[in-house]
Amino acid sequence: MARLAQTAGLTDIQREILATVKDFVDKEIIPHAQALEHADAYPTDIVAGMREMGLFGLTIPEEYGGLGESLLTYALVVEQIARGWMSVSGVINTHFIVAHMVKQHGTEDQKQHYLPKMATGEIRGAFSMSEPDLGSDVAAIKTRARRDGDTYTVDGAKMWLTNGGSSNLIALLARTDEGAEKPHQNLTTFLVDKPEGFGEVAPGLTIPGKIEKMGYKGVDTTEAVFDGYRIGADKVLGGAAGKGFAHMMDGVEVGRVNVAARACGIAIRAFELAVDYAQQRRTFGKPIAEHQAIAFKLAEMATKVEAAHLMMVNAARLKDSGQRNDVEAGMAKLLASEYCAEVTQESFRIHGGYGYSKEYEIERLMREAPFLLIGEGTSEIQKTIISRGLLREYRAR
Repeated sequence: MARLAQTAGLTDIQREILATVKDFVDKEIIPHAQALEHADAYPTDIVAGMREMGLFGLTIPEEYGGLGESLLTYALVVEQIARGWMSVSGVINTHFIVAHMVKQHGTEDQKQHYLPKMATGEIRGAFSMSEPDLGSDVAAIKTRARRDGDTYTVDGAKMWLTNGGSSNLIALLARTDEGAEKPHQNLTTFLVDKPEGFGEVAPGLTIPGKIEKMGYKGVDTTEAVFDGYRIGADKVLGGAAGKGFAHMMDGVEVGRVNVAARACGIAIRAFELAVDYAQQRRTFGKPIAEHQAIAFKLAEMATKVEAAHLMMVNAARLKDSGQRNDVEAGMAKLLASEYCAEVTQESFRIHGGYGYSKEYEIERLMREAPFLLIGEGTSEIQKTIISRGLLREYRAR
């Protein structure tokens, strides 16, 4: 059989892109990931390499300076990058979501202004929906933007901004007064330009600093505090207030495909480490891979890797076709993240005591995998989305 996680039906261009990215991961990411992760250091040289390869503009249309590739291509690229180090995939994930939102929903002026610079990585995006005490209850967002003529004044606190400090553009979801009865119809997306860095980066906007995390290191995760921050009405995404919930949910759908792809990448790497170690480590006169207990673990791990990859590819292709994919993206994210945690733990067990040592790569993967169980919505949220979709399609008559 072919190696795991192969994708049928790719074009020559897609195969060439993936081969280039895989080579970059093997040579420029994997050899340096351990040292950078343990130091919680931003991967400056790796990010520069991704900019040179055009990855920041992978899905941005050619007329705006991008490569014009599909969500599937992007997801397969993310899978490879996460196989090297998940934090690096995080650097481009929120950027990609914001670029997708601008591409799909922005005014022509907004597209002309942002997309060419996003394609080169000169402008890098962060995605801001969550708040400190709301979790997944998006419709209950408290950050408020009050309109006064041609400007809005924003007050409130946002949480869990990936690239909050290193980005210079935030897609911000805030509550506006649209007079709608349903709470989610009073939400608006703003495109917030800001300098990179921490502290009060602009009048009324503070990025307090990096949040210390168990894993997912290197990439900066922050809060954002708005206190009398003024922004022009021309920075409302699409030029129309009250549509922010739909904008964000569109972004989250592609984000869930991305998280599924990241989970696949980590699971692939965990399997690679396990199958390699199991053939080198010997007990009772033979490699441990020849003991049935270990061989069965490898078989189950490989099957989970393959299943997760296939569901992720299906969700990406469905989104590319223009069809609704909330259920399929939820299923892919649910299965891939849960399987990633299981495959990584089995790899850890195969490594035995060495898996607990920071010298071994599997220790890092054990700290990274849990993030995917909660990022872009917990497994329980995915089950809620899936069940609602199923009841929509299988409604009793």
